[in-house]
Amino acid sequence: MNETVSERQEAVAPAQASKRTRLIAGVSVPDGPLITAAIDYAQRLSEPYLFNHAMRSWLFAEAIGRTKAIDYDHEVVAIGTILHDIGLTAGVSGPNRFEVNGADAARSFITGRGLSDRRAQLIWDLVALNSTPSLALHKEPEVAVGTMGIGLDYGGFGLDALEAGDLGRILSEFPRLRMKDRFSETCCRLVTERPETSHDNFLRDFGERFVPGYKAVSTVDLLVNAPFDE
Repeated sequence: MNETVSERQEAVAPAQASKRTRLIAGVSVPDGPLITAAIDYAQRLSEPYLFNHAMRSWLFAEAIGRTKAIDYDHEVVAIGTILHDIGLTAGVSGPNRFEVNGADAARSFITGRGLSDRRAQLIWDLVALNSTPSLALHKEPEVAVGTMGIGLDYGGFGLDALEAGDLGRILSEFPRLRMKDRFSETCCRLVTERPETSHDNFLRDFGERFVPGYKAVSTVDLLVNAPFDE
């Protein structure tokens, strides 16, 4: 998080300029045409369970940010969190791990919509790093807060940070729709279709647990088999 004052002003000022908000499931969130477009885009790409996961993650991120009084660009968190799993959908493909494919698609979506390079990079980072909290939580506040919301919905991490009533309202508005089973099925599909993209992210865990015959690339083998004498 070693960023200059001017960089923080560039990242935050555009979000502060727009004061439009609305309530979703009792959570006050920023409102605007770009966020609405991101919601529509995610909904078109995603199965209902995955879209609901994205929306819950956004709302949880906003609730956590409010409770912890974190200063961040709300529009960046909204777009990055809503789009964070589009790389898992059939409509987004590419040669890279799904998080990078999704981050590239998110950047393509926001190109030409008036965001600075700095804010676009934060959105890319949030999407690309969301499944690696050991890194993302040490990045800029936008990346960290979005990752907190995603982690809460995925594994319940930080559940005690929510205010009373937030959890019930959000789950009622965007039910989980067999999230555990459906998410596992999606990950196993990706492991089966593109095993080469699974060895250095959490897809590996799903492959080893659920996909018969799956064998991940070993980083030990990469070192031992490197074309050097020592």
